[in-house]
Amino acid sequence: MPTLFEKIIAGELPAKIVYRDDRVIALVDIRPAAPVHLLIVPYKPIPTVNDLADADESLIGHMVLVARDLARKQGIDASGYRLIINCNADGGQEVYHLHLHLLGGRALGPLVTRA
Repeated sequence: MPTLFEKIIAGELPAKIVYRDDRVIALVDIRPAAPVHLLIVPYKPIPTVNDLADADESLIGHMVLVARDLARKQGIDASGYRLIINCNADGGQEVYHLHLHLLGGRALGPLVTRA
């Protein structure tokens, strides 16, 4: 069964797309956690970080470079931003199609609450 992101990539579901190339798509998160909250999603459906193959190294690097460029375009590169990839349930992953969160536009505080 196709993931939510596969349906967006195929044009079956609407999304506010801010970037697209031959390997990834970037879109606005529908439940933003910061003023800027974009998702960089590879076309290749990789369920989790655990499912990455060594051959995916350049794809992951490309995702980070796209995030860097989008941070510049959003005007958050100088003040700072956060990149997050969640993995599985305890890591907070909700859609099992690997994606990179780009968050910024305000002070984000600590990543997690320290125990």
